[in-house]
Amino acid sequence: MWFDSWSDLIRVGAVGPTAFLTVVLILRLAGKRTLAKLNAFDLVVTVALGSTLATILLNSDVSWTEGAVGLAVLALAQSLVAWATRRRPGLRRVVTARPTMLLRDGCVLPEALRNERVTVAEVRQAVRSSGSGDLSAIAAVVLESDGSLSVIPASEMGRGSSLHGVRGAGA
Repeated sequence: MWFDSWSDLIRVGAVGPTAFLTVVLILRLAGKRTLAKLNAFDLVVTVALGSTLATILLNSDVSWTEGAVGLAVLALAQSLVAWATRRRPGLRRVVTARPTMLLRDGCVLPEALRNERVTVAEVRQAVRSSGSGDLSAIAAVVLESDGSLSVIPASEMGRGSSLHGVRGAGA
C-alpha cells in the first residue's frame, strides 16, 4: 500500500520529533553505557530502544506516553542490571561473556577459535589492523565480551596484567 491516510502522516510528523527527543533525553539520563558496545545485554537494550521508537512512530495504537514509559523502562532495566553486576560478580558471568584468548605468543589456539566461532583469517585481520605484519610479534589476541578483537604486541606485553580474567590466559 502506498498511502493510507493524511491523519497517519500527520501523526508521524507530530509524534516523530517528540519521540526522537524523548529517546535522546532518556539516553542522556541513562548515561554513556547505554550507547557503549559492551555485551549482549547492552545490544539487546539498544535494539529494543530502536524498536520501541519505531513502534511509537508507526503504530497508532501506541501513544507517545506509552512509548516514553517503555523507553524509560528499558533504560532503567539496563541501569539496574549494570548496578547489580557491579555488586555481584556471579551475576556478571550470567550477563556478560568472559573474554577469550585466541592467540598466545604468536600461536593461534585452534580450540578457542572453534569454541568462539572465529576464523584464523579474522585473527590475522585484527593483527593487520593493529599495524603488525607478523603473528610472531604478537603476544595475545583476545576476543572481548563485546565481540571485538584486542591485539597486544609482544613489545607491549609487560607482565600481562591486563589479561587477568581472560579465558585461556592462565591468569
